[in-house]
Amino acid sequence: RERVELKIRLMELSLKSDFAISKPRIAVLGLNPHAGDEGLLGKEEIDVIKPVIADLKNKGKLIFGPFPADGFFATGQHTKYDGVLAMFHDQGLVAFKTLAFESGVNFTAGLPVVRTSPDHGTAYAIAGKNLADEGSMREAIYLAADLAKTRDRQRV
Repeated sequence: RERVELKIRLMELSLKSDFAISKPRIAVLGLNPHAGDEGLLGKEEIDVIKPVIADLKNKGKLIFGPFPADGFFATGQHTKYDGVLAMFHDQGLVAFKTLAFESGVNFTAGLPVVRTSPDHGTAYAIAGKNLADEGSMREAIYLAADLAKTRDRQRV
C-alpha cells in the first residue's frame, strides 16, 4: 500500500515540478487482468490500489482508477490524463513503445538531476551500420533541456 502511494506521489510531484502541471490528472492501472474483475481475478485492486486512490482523492488529488490495462491504451483513455502509473514494467512499456517507438523518451522521475534516454535503448545491434534513426535521441535531448528549464523556473 505504501509503495503504491509513494509511486503516485512521486509521479504527481514530477508532473508538477518537471512538467509544470499544477493539478495533474493521474490514471492508475490495475495489477491483475481486468483490474481484478471485482476480486474474481485478484484482490490487490480491492485491498490496496482502490483504498490508496480513495485516500488521495480525499486529499484533493486527481487520481483515477484502477483501470484494466488490456484496453486502456488501445481505446485512447491515456489521452485524458497527464500521467499513467503502470503496476509493472511491461504493462506500461509495451503500450508506450507501440504508440511512440520512433520518438519515445525514457525519463527517470525523482532524481536531483534530469535524466533522459532514447526509449529504444542502446541499439548496439545496428551500431556502425548507418541504420539508426536519431529521432528518439533528439527527443531525449530536447526533453532534457526543456525539463532543466522548467526546473529552473520552478525554483524562482
